[in-house]
Amino acid sequence: MMNSIPTNIHSRPRVQQPLLLVIMDGVGERHEVFGNAVHLAHTPCLDQLREHQPFCRLWAHGPHVGLASLDDMGNSEVGHNTMGAGRIYNQGAQCVLNALQSGTIFQTPAWHKLINHLRAHRSCLHFLGLLSDGNVHSHQDHLHILMAEACRVGISKIRLHLLFDGRDVHPKSAPRYLQRLIHKIAELQQVYSADIKVASGGGRMNMTMDRYEADWEMVKRGWQHHVMGQGVSYSSIEAYLAYLQTHDYTTDQYLQGFIIEHQGEPCGRIQDGDGVLCFNFRADRAIQITRAFCESDFTGFTREFIPKVLYVGLTCYDGDRHCPQDFLVQGPQITESLSWLMCEYGVRQWACSETQKFGHVTFFWNGNRSLPFDPTLETYSEIPSHLTPPVDHPAMQAAAITELTIKSLSSKQYDFLRINYPNGDMVGHSGNLDAAITAMSVVDTMIGRLMVACQRTGTALIVTADHGNCELMQTQIIPQTPTSSPMSPRSPRSPIQTASSLITPVTSHSLNQVPFYLYNSQLIQDHPRTAPIFKPPTADFAPGLAHLAATTLEVMGLPPYPHYEPSLLQLKST
Repeated sequence: MMNSIPTNIHSRPRVQQPLLLVIMDGVGERHEVFGNAVHLAHTPCLDQLREHQPFCRLWAHGPHVGLASLDDMGNSEVGHNTMGAGRIYNQGAQCVLNALQSGTIFQTPAWHKLINHLRAHRSCLHFLGLLSDGNVHSHQDHLHILMAEACRVGISKIRLHLLFDGRDVHPKSAPRYLQRLIHKIAELQQVYSADIKVASGGGRMNMTMDRYEADWEMVKRGWQHHVMGQGVSYSSIEAYLAYLQTHDYTTDQYLQGFIIEHQGEPCGRIQDGDGVLCFNFRADRAIQITRAFCESDFTGFTREFIPKVLYVGLTCYDGDRHCPQDFLVQGPQITESLSWLMCEYGVRQWACSETQKFGHVTFFWNGNRSLPFDPTLETYSEIPSHLTPPVDHPAMQAAAITELTIKSLSSKQYDFLRINYPNGDMVGHSGNLDAAITAMSVVDTMIGRLMVACQRTGTALIVTADHGNCELMQTQIIPQTPTSSPMSPRSPRSPIQTASSLITPVTSHSLNQVPFYLYNSQLIQDHPRTAPIFKPPTADFAPGLAHLAATTLEVMGLPPYPHYEPSLLQLKST
């Protein structure tokens, strides 16, 4: 439903200056140099912005973006949600936690429908999702609680289809999560005499969890394992765990798929009459496998067998498609987002990224809405991503994004433009420091080109990020007496070398703040610096991503919106 503008707001104000917003995905602020791809990269353009233009740091994790605690890392979904909403909403992880703690999740029509379906068909309940405690797409505790309640109400046959993380958590932590799950299964079997088995699994970047239709073959591989029971087989999950513990492999996220057999047959193919519960709460990497189960006109790949199942999501993964129709927890209901408000103001908007982050500047930015608010005012441009891993080409499609952005700036067709460079996050998740350094150098070069284009076209430029990642690529345990002295900022790339130091790659997001740069703003030029440009942090004001929307309006000369968090700017006229 379209919201209405308050009567004190004019719906068609004049834009005083167009603005380009650049989101450097996964680029945080961290003083330490070791393992910091941002510091170790050649970044003269970002250095110039920091030294000579208004700069501040923003909070991008925990309660600042609607997550439960300061221990919760920010991520692209919540970051773009929060920037686009201009306010802080409880995010999917917090909504699910609240529903589980209150028990309301088990009072929903979808839960009752699922349990009644399983009872009526005397069939199997399949849990499908990411096994970790990263709390970005899922949380293992949610799965454990859901399994326990299913057993408590009499569901006696449960099969688990697991994706391993290694991306939002330690790169080789799958054995730890499997061990805890095996212990939980044994506990439930003892209490309820339930038949619970792991049926299939594999790495999240190898199967099932593709996003934005970048590579349907990933989803097809998941279908072949989860539904068809086709894959490398093991006699038990304990046997598979033993394999992980005794064999060297790169990272959990790229683990090859497996199935568990019992008496020579797959122990948990998804079949007619069964129930499937996807326990991921985040939408982007859950929607494609969900569509494969739910859409009668599905065309993503050829399904040799289509089981007639009741499919339930932990949340709704696509509100526009109403997919899935049955879900347990209502996610954040974001209204009056910045894109909506700008449409009410008549502002012409343009959004662009490559496939891997295209939905972030559209779907997540718009409050989990796939469709434009006003197609006559909004233009979306998607550049196809490479199908090979970003670590193999850390430049990704940054040059193509930049070329199209400069073309859009020069056209003077748009008042507000927003883009996302995925490099810092997508390459950061690889744990490869050298590749991430290259990625950041490329992003810096692209920003330099955009600075020139913004100056030429009279466009203000904001450069920020949605969360941290590539600034923390490695951790190191250093002995008491190091053999060399610590590195100084902006020193050569080689890390500290010690006789017995232990260097561990980091593939997850971080808890660090993110940068905020402002360039070529007429507002700044017109206001002498008689006061600080940015409001100082106080007990009542913690600068964060939620303040971006109001800041954007102020820089563009548009009326403020009373429901948004206040602008970051503090300017006084002489």
